[in-house]
This record gives sequence, C-alpha cells and structure tokens, in this order.
Amino acid sequence: MRYAEGPTVEATVHVAAPPAQVWPLVRDIQFVADTSEELQEAHWLPAPEGPAEGEAPAVGHRFRGRNSHPQAGEWETVSTVVECDEERRFSWAVMDTENPTATWLFTLTPVEGGTELRQWVRMGPGPSNLNKVIEKMPDKEERIVAHRCREWQQSIERTLAGIKERAES
Repeated sequence: MRYAEGPTVEATVHVAAPPAQVWPLVRDIQFVADTSEELQEAHWLPAPEGPAEGEAPAVGHRFRGRNSHPQAGEWETVSTVVECDEERRFSWAVMDTENPTATWLFTLTPVEGGTELRQWVRMGPGPSNLNKVIEKMPDKEERIVAHRCREWQQSIERTLAGIKERAES
C-alpha cells in the first residue's frame, strides 16, 4: 500500500433512525470534529465561501479545520464540499479540490429500521504532511501508510458511533 495508490478506508453502521434524522449530524462539521481525536475543531468560512447564517451547506462551501496529532503536531486545512445530496451523500475534498490531500464521504442509505451510514476516505492524491514523513523514510512507506489507514479507521468508527448515538437518542 503506497500513498500514490490512493488507499481508502471505510466503515458502516446501522442507525435506528431515518436518514432525515441522521443527515443534520453528517453535515454538521463541528459535530464530526467533536467525535474525532485528530480534528479539534471545524467551522464554516464566512459567506460566500461558506453557508450564510441559517443556510445549509452546499457544493462549493468551504470550512477550516484545526487538527492535532501527537507525532505531526498541529495544522489547519481548508476543505471544500464536493457533494451534497440531501439525506444521501456528503463529501469534501481537503485543500485542493482538483488534487486533494484526502477526500471524505458520508453515504446514507435508507434501510428497514433506519439508515445504513457509511463513512469513507481516500488518501491523496495531492501531497500532505504524510509525504514529508515518507520522504524521510522511503523504505518504510508501506508501514507509514498502513499505520495512517489504521488511525483513520479508528477515527471513522468513532465518528460513526457518535452519530449513531446522537441520532438514536
């Protein structure tokens, strides 16, 4: 598994609530940050780059995220919503929409008894802080990428559990 291959990670959870109840949590970027160990906070950029007061996010809206990692330190990113299909799909590209450092996606599928909620992420193809680490230890790239994927897997599972708990309460 190499960075240039664009590895992906995903998880799915059944939420005993309809998509209409799950959707507001999925598109609430601060709630998503609250469930993450790495993403410390997220906020929409002011209109016109972000949603106006009381407006729902839409394709093209942007938000700033502040991240922290024990080995990488702190950094900020700006992400752009690239898909926003109400109660179905919500996706954003980190940094450059044409060459993102990562792309994150939620999908909501109505099922009997609620919603199948999936979160997915693809690494790259654009450069990220991980590339700096790989450049210092190219012989360990596969282990570095695998480790990052495990961290993302844990993060996704935590986020999905948080959304499930809130939607079902």
